Amino acid sequence: MFHVKQAKASELDKINSTLSIEQRELLDLHLRYVIEENKTTNLTRITDWETAKILHVEDSLVGVPFIEKAPQGDYLDMGTGAGFPGIPIAITTERKTLLADSVGKKITALNRMITKLSLEGIVSTFQGRIEDLAKDQPENFSVITARALSSLSSLLELASPLLKMNGHLICYKSQDIDDELMHAKTVCNKFGMKFIEVQNFTLSDGVTHRSIVVFEKTSKPSISLPRRVGMAQKKPF
Repeated sequence: MFHVKQAKASELDKINSTLSIEQRELLDLHLRYVIEENKTTNLTRITDWETAKILHVEDSLVGVPFIEKAPQGDYLDMGTGAGFPGIPIAITTERKTLLADSVGKKITALNRMITKLSLEGIVSTFQGRIEDLAKDQPENFSVITARALSSLSSLLELASPLLKMNGHLICYKSQDIDDELMHAKTVCNKFGMKFIEVQNFTLSDGVTHRSIVVFEKTSKPSISLPRRVGMAQKKPF
């Protein structure tokens, strides 16, 4: 049986109520910079302000309680794109954050935004493949997020060599994940990972449904990781 909890709107209200004026301003500034950078760099297909606030900022913030339940330590956002959810999570939790993406233009844009937001003290970037990062910084992160990046089984493989023991992988997914989650549960032990919970929620537009799926690293993987670049997606377990 999956541990499923249906989130209530009040839970997001609770998150919003804890934000300082400065944090709210930074969240808005980040989104403004994303929309501005998007004129020259393909960061997002969503350019309408109100829609972007819901589908990017609000969506990112729903993961904050799960980040706060993870062990203390460094945070990694895999395949960060425009910095969602990584930058909103960095702003709200003040964890030391690494934003990773393989696309150089996106990293260049992110570096400009980080400087404009004066977040250089807690946020840095990595340009390259996740498998290469795992070789450079093995078992360095206490919590990792992945938003609309890959299948759960692929994310488990990519995250495991990067996570410290008892570290958490937090996946942002659509709600239609029953088969995907079932498969992930059958292979997670191979990666030294354990399924913790899935929580479903609806954003404030009333029509956008999301799921947060959480795994914990509980042991060393039984296979050698990372595999060659791209194998997690091309030939998943």
